[in-house]
Amino acid sequence: MTGNERSTTDASVAADSGTVLTAGPHQAGKPPDTSATPSPVAGARNSFALVAFTALTNLADGVTKIVLPLLATQLTSSPAQVAGVAITLTLPWLLASLHVGVLVDRFDRRRLLWLADGARTLVVVTLAWLYLADGLTMPALYVGGLVLGVAEVVALTAAVAMIPAAVPRSGRERTNAWIAGAETVCNEFAGPFVGGLLVALGSAIALGATAVAYVAGALLLVLLVGRFRPVAVTGDEPPKVRRQIVEGLSFLWRQRLLRFMALALTVLCSAWAVWLALMPLMATQVMRASPQEYGLMLSMLGVGGLVGAATVGWINRLLGQRWALFGDLLGTVVMVGIPAVTTNVVAVSVAAFLGGMGGVLWTVNSRTISQALVPDELLGRYNAAARLFSWGAMPVGAAIGGAVAQLFGLRVTFALFALVAAVLIVPFFVVIRPELLAEATSAER
Repeated sequence: MTGNERSTTDASVAADSGTVLTAGPHQAGKPPDTSATPSPVAGARNSFALVAFTALTNLADGVTKIVLPLLATQLTSSPAQVAGVAITLTLPWLLASLHVGVLVDRFDRRRLLWLADGARTLVVVTLAWLYLADGLTMPALYVGGLVLGVAEVVALTAAVAMIPAAVPRSGRERTNAWIAGAETVCNEFAGPFVGGLLVALGSAIALGATAVAYVAGALLLVLLVGRFRPVAVTGDEPPKVRRQIVEGLSFLWRQRLLRFMALALTVLCSAWAVWLALMPLMATQVMRASPQEYGLMLSMLGVGGLVGAATVGWINRLLGQRWALFGDLLGTVVMVGIPAVTTNVVAVSVAAFLGGMGGVLWTVNSRTISQALVPDELLGRYNAAARLFSWGAMPVGAAIGGAVAQLFGLRVTFALFALVAAVLIVPFFVVIRPELLAEATSAER
């Protein structure tokens, strides 16, 4: 697809969805603005800054997910109140992600990252001060958790939306790979592990360490070179927020490839949520696994994710994006289905490795595809909508899985959700066709 054909396609899609796109310089009869495309040197520098920022801040986010609920246990013995603290950290993905997407498409994305890190630093420093002053309360933890949750939504949405402006096309796959790997390993595995070690030294020390990580992440953003404010929408004043949300969702829905990927990810994330929610009971009550064996099973998710980030380029060249994406579907089916048929720790660990690896393969390729298909001024809203489908599905899937397990048992629940994920296999090969992927990845932005 040529650049002119791509521009025409974007314009027609925008017209269909009601999106208002600004004419670029080449459309106004002026030469194209090549300054918008980063050089390889600038792209390498930007890639390093974004990956390092993601790793540091996600490590800190992972620590807070451990520290805040533990602080709550010092204030109350109510399971519901303690669980409420954990919920505040993830609830913003359901309640605020679409509005954050509009924010990311209106303002300078680097400044939004600075604001997010500033808010997170202020929260953890305030909580540490309250803890040391013996003034920490449950309402303070709830408010702090919500602010941290919203800041995480802003940071992750803005960072992904910045990649096309920060990294040349040839380097995006690698950058997406390491960012996805950093998110997976640091937020879900290394962060909680480090958080446990820091809490052993003291809650104030743990909070102080997260503040240092957030500040260091903010300083890394100084290294970024380029312009990270999306193209302004024409008109005297910005469109209404509701209209912009509808534009983002409409664009996602009108793109058959992106729509299927979002719906498929909803199912896959629900299955993942069931595995994460029920594996503690499965490991302790059915498998009779030791704490070390349970830790091994969880860590294999992170190891698989790291291997996926390191090998995604090689796998794409060897097998193609279609089979790399299918790796997540197959990995999820295996990961969720194995506990239904065996209690062998090694088998479950290997399945977890495959699930973690497949998850990163999907994340990297889906981001690379969307960055080619989605106009810059819609990237924030698209990424927010896509994460709403995936991250928003996780608490719902966990709740449904818990109810099913209560009625029919753990093994039946694992088998059921593995079957649900397997149902995607046929439509996957119908929709995810090689020629469609080739057209998407060759599109010029």
